[in-house]
Amino acid sequence: MTTNSLLALLALLLPMAVQAALLIRVLLRPHREPSARMAWVVVLFTLPLFGILAYLLFGEVNIGRRRAARLRAANERLPSLRGIDGARGLLAPPVPERYRHLFRVGESISGLPAVGGNRGALMADSNASIDALVADIDAARDHVHVLFYIWLADNNGSRVARALVRAAERGVACRAMADDLGSRRLFRSQPWRRMRAAGVHLARALPVGNPLLRPLSGRIDLRNHRKIVVIDNDITYCGSQNCADPEFRIKPKYAPWVDAMMRFEGPVARANQALFASHWTAQTGEELDHLLSLPLAEKLSPGVPAQVIGTGPTVRWSAMPQVFEELIYSARRELIITTPYYVPDESMQSALCASARRGVATTIVFPSHNDSWVVAAASRSYYQELLLAGVRILEYPKGLLHTKSLTLDGEVTLIGSANMDRRSFDLNYENNILFIDAALTAEVRCRQQDYIADSSPLSIETVQAWGWRRRLWHNAIAMLGPVL
Repeated sequence: MTTNSLLALLALLLPMAVQAALLIRVLLRPHREPSARMAWVVVLFTLPLFGILAYLLFGEVNIGRRRAARLRAANERLPSLRGIDGARGLLAPPVPERYRHLFRVGESISGLPAVGGNRGALMADSNASIDALVADIDAARDHVHVLFYIWLADNNGSRVARALVRAAERGVACRAMADDLGSRRLFRSQPWRRMRAAGVHLARALPVGNPLLRPLSGRIDLRNHRKIVVIDNDITYCGSQNCADPEFRIKPKYAPWVDAMMRFEGPVARANQALFASHWTAQTGEELDHLLSLPLAEKLSPGVPAQVIGTGPTVRWSAMPQVFEELIYSARRELIITTPYYVPDESMQSALCASARRGVATTIVFPSHNDSWVVAAASRSYYQELLLAGVRILEYPKGLLHTKSLTLDGEVTLIGSANMDRRSFDLNYENNILFIDAALTAEVRCRQQDYIADSSPLSIETVQAWGWRRRLWHNAIAMLGPVL
């Protein structure tokens, strides 16, 4: 055999060997749904070269061994809320028996128990959230911690940066972190430079580094999608809002971004502090244990029982879907959900259908125009089954409805950063707060009703009248959901 013939044979056999190795990996990899395995098998068989490249880039949920080890070490050394003296009453808030399992599931995920003694308020809109946040930063006495997925150097983003500069200049310890991909424009901006010059401690979450080399050590698209603010261990913010104007000028076509943000006071801030500290310590090496070891101060008795739930690619597999499904199956009268991105797994879709079939008034509000054409197509492939089961579906036309909220029987609320899609389930670090309080849930439910009043309902007749080409497109994209 000549050298050229040998090289040609190797060139033929090498891709086949790689393809076979990846197929075996797909079949052996833990935590794969059968549909996900089948999707990857189809891609690798039908588009071998593209499939090999796609799997090497996106097939594994891997942030890199070093990063994973640093996060594990940071989490292991964080003081437990349950170990704080004098907190027994706060750590056993008055939760009705019918809802206790929800908080047990939450604690099993991130180790953070429900805490009482809190009060909360829903911000009026995105600009009001920034107004309140700036005022709280200006009133801070000890420290301010900020983490956002997207932080823009626009009006609102610059206002927060200037508030941090003022706080640092008067001696408040300020730490700010933004996702390296989501906030990439901020790092080249004047507000970022001014914060650094003023003494604000800055960090990039999950830095990409060299984008060509990053796939060798971990996926480039595993992101920190959390939105966390903690001030003086006592005030925290949680919701869907990034640090930006609602006009969201990087995607003006879909503006305004319609978000919901909640401000809490009380011990639940300490739990959000733990989420911030784990990523801050893993990224910078600075330990914040002293802030997590201070006694919990009871602000309000009994207050609102609330729990922080943090999920992500290094947390237990399928954690976020489990939270959603437990909430859905717990509904007895009413379930209202708003989410911009809906690409569920089979069990979540079944849970929503079962909710409507057992007589729960089940409503989901989506945006009419989505900034992700892939998610928009995949989402609509699920509409017919939901509608046939009795789920009410509405589409919101006045901008991109970005609020991620769930209210249950007028008593329980989940609000935060997690969407109901595969990215939030498997790839993003997310933070949510689960609470039980009729009055505070009524505030969230009222906001949801505002969205519903401005939305257009979809009927089963409308969806069934979609042409075959449109349905083919929706279903084809949805079939690739486990791959995407």
